[in-house]
Amino acid sequence: MSKEEVNNTVNEEDNIKEEPVEAEQVEEPVEAEEEEAPEIEEEIEIVDEKFYTVNLRDVWMAPRIKRAPKAVKIVKEFVKRRMKVDDVKISNAVNEEIWKRSIKKPPRKIKIRAVKDKEGQVIVFHPKGA
Repeated sequence: MSKEEVNNTVNEEDNIKEEPVEAEQVEEPVEAEEEEAPEIEEEIEIVDEKFYTVNLRDVWMAPRIKRAPKAVKIVKEFVKRRMKVDDVKISNAVNEEIWKRSIKKPPRKIKIRAVKDKEGQVIVFHPKGA
């Protein structure tokens, strides 16, 4: 075989191998864009945004194995009362902050950012730089 024939066979093999790889690369970014879109909290049309410090002292009167769930309920009730809505959701960051030290020892206080969208739904986030 001459050098040209070797180069041609190598190029043909490269072309065959590259086609499926390009097709896979095109599909992956499309899926990644779809997954990232709902997670971005800045896409919410903010009508009202308020920062609060919620005192969770009443949680400590509950039995040890019910303290963290009670803390979540207290945060929801607090936001319902302050923002005058019925639909309140807590973000994962706030939930993890409450559950960080297990079910028995939730924090005494927690800082939150309550965001109300145009549909009247309130989402409780962890404050950014507050």
